[in-house]
Amino acid sequence: MSDTNTLISHLVELRSRVLKALLSVFVVFACLAYFSQDLYQLLAMPLLEALPDNATMIATDVASPFFAPFKLTLVLSFFIAIPYVLYQVWGFVAPGLYRNEKKLVAPLLLSSTLLFYLGIAFAYFVVFPVVFAFFSSVAPEGVTMSTDISSYLNFVLKLFFAFGVSFEIPIAIVLLCWTGVTDAASLREKRPYVFVGAFVVGMLLTPPDVISQTLLAIPMWLLFEIGIIVGSVYAGRNKQEDEETPDEPANS
Repeated sequence: MSDTNTLISHLVELRSRVLKALLSVFVVFACLAYFSQDLYQLLAMPLLEALPDNATMIATDVASPFFAPFKLTLVLSFFIAIPYVLYQVWGFVAPGLYRNEKKLVAPLLLSSTLLFYLGIAFAYFVVFPVVFAFFSSVAPEGVTMSTDISSYLNFVLKLFFAFGVSFEIPIAIVLLCWTGVTDAASLREKRPYVFVGAFVVGMLLTPPDVISQTLLAIPMWLLFEIGIIVGSVYAGRNKQEDEETPDEPANS
């Protein structure tokens, strides 16, 4: 009976934290909804600046001028609310973690959020201007580049997600080293394969051009190297703590 009560209490807490996370996204969305058109204009700026004179974006669907900014605002609201969402995740799992696990997970949640934001910023400020300028320059003579606003939104959201997730490579490596799945020495031996794999992933996640593929692959490789350094430090620290004192569950 006690086990049942414990399970129910955990489910109630989980529901509460999920509702708080969803509420945070809704609150952010409510604050940004009025500025949805301005937000889309800001998102479209890298493309608009690369378009030829007198060229504009188009809407091939009647409802696109409304739904495209609406969709962008909803996705942006989730991105902004990610720190609070992760805080709710942390609040739910923290009581069941060991002390040394808490010391690792808390910084990883913070750094993973910052790296995700950094990946999005890198895509917007570095990748988009270069890629759109390239696409605009290779358009055949007599062809005017006029992109549909919904297609553009789907395109940039895909790249945002690709770069945001790719910038999480150091976090994945730290977790792999910390849990003992692999170690820094083994990862260093796999450098040539990782370098080639980064370009393969860049080819799959970006448009079919060498520029955007390279702009994703090179940061992935550099982040892999950073992850090896940080992962070796965390793995060594965890091993030292295990040798000095046995793990004790954290107090609920």
